This record gives sequence, structure tokens and C-alpha cells, in this order.
Amino acid sequence: MPEGSEKAALHHAVDQLAHAVDAMARRYGRNKAVQRLVGDVERLRLDATDCDGLAPVGTVAPTAIEVVPDTPYDESLWAGADDEGVGGVRTSTERQGGQR
Repeated sequence: MPEGSEKAALHHAVDQLAHAVDAMARRYGRNKAVQRLVGDVERLRLDATDCDGLAPVGTVAPTAIEVVPDTPYDESLWAGADDEGVGGVRTSTERQGGQR
């Protein structure tokens, strides 16, 4: 498929759908169901227009990979912290003294 032909096909399909919805409105009137279809077609037109600026997936530069070292973390990073979901971790001195 030539580059950009998907976008042209999308616009063509939305145009065809719009013509079909217009025909429905002329034949059956603008009842709730037809009104919803008219709104849907308008949203499809907006979304198809938004797609015009998209670049093919293969042309997007990959993001940099962040390497996390396997070395242990400095234990002082967790000094005074509690384990989330486990509850507070207090020393026996803190429990006896009533401190939290």
C-alpha cells in the first residue's frame, strides 16, 4: 500500500458513511438514532483529520533504555521508613516507650 493511502482510504470511508447517514436522515427523518449517527460521523471526521499528522510506527525513534544496576542500594535510603502495606516497623524500644 503506498504511503499515506491508508489515510486517504479512511477519509473516503468516512465520506461514504456520511453520505449513507444523510440518506437515512432524508428517508427516515432526524430521529434520535439518526442524530446519534450524525454525531458519530462528525467525531469520525475529526479523528480522521487528527490521524493526518501521524507518522508511521517504524519512523519513530525508540526511547532510551534506563539501565538499573544490580548492586545493592544504600541502606540509609530506607532509614526510618515503614513498609507500605505491612504496617509500621518499630523497634522494641519504641514500642515500650509508647512512641510511634
